[in-house]
Amino acid sequence: MNRTDLNAMATHYGAPPRTILVVEDEPKLARLLVDYLSAADYGTHWLSGGMPVVAWVRRNEPDLILLDIMLPGRDGVSLCRDIRSFSAVPIVMVTARVEEVDRLLGLDTGADDYICKPFSPREVVARIRAIFRRIDRLTQARLPDQGFRIEPDRLEIRFDGQLLDLTSTEFRLLSCMISTPGRVFSRDRLLESLHDDGRVLTDRTVDSHIKNIRRKLDQIAPGRELIVSVYGAGYKVET
Repeated sequence: MNRTDLNAMATHYGAPPRTILVVEDEPKLARLLVDYLSAADYGTHWLSGGMPVVAWVRRNEPDLILLDIMLPGRDGVSLCRDIRSFSAVPIVMVTARVEEVDRLLGLDTGADDYICKPFSPREVVARIRAIFRRIDRLTQARLPDQGFRIEPDRLEIRFDGQLLDLTSTEFRLLSCMISTPGRVFSRDRLLESLHDDGRVLTDRTVDSHIKNIRRKLDQIAPGRELIVSVYGAGYKVET
């Protein structure tokens, strides 16, 4: 499944866009970045200091982080190290410090890219799109090995060439998980992918649908644990 298909499916079902966390202590610059990212159809959240960042990332699982190095509370380099201890989320470091040692320090810490101030917001958006394109290519390359194939126009998912008899809700839930194999999706994140009409849903809703999907997968691939429960965190599709 390519990114065009994923975006079409997301638009059709009202699934949440990719979320970018902007960590920047200059309000004017932060608002400018948020405006440009929103115009590019990304979801955004802004934090102005370093202290709440790690907890927010753990709780909300953003798709990318724009991380300033010089921040009140905690600096971006130490935050990048901490985030890398539990997440592979793409991180783009943003700074006014242009010395080579800073570049190396940022990238060695685990950053995926590095942008120096002053910069064009359009360049930032272009860099982010390039990172997501690389991720999408890797994801697309892994999906055939996983055995899943999504046909969004038909609302169908096949595994090892065999059609899964899924309800529309089960289709949305499984599509969300196999869009990023190996990623742990919290129940809250999966609930967001199910309905956008304001109805009240609970964690048990996700658990019930997962149980049904597992049963249907077992009919095609008996004995294979394709959807894995991660205690206290959620579910993932095993790669």
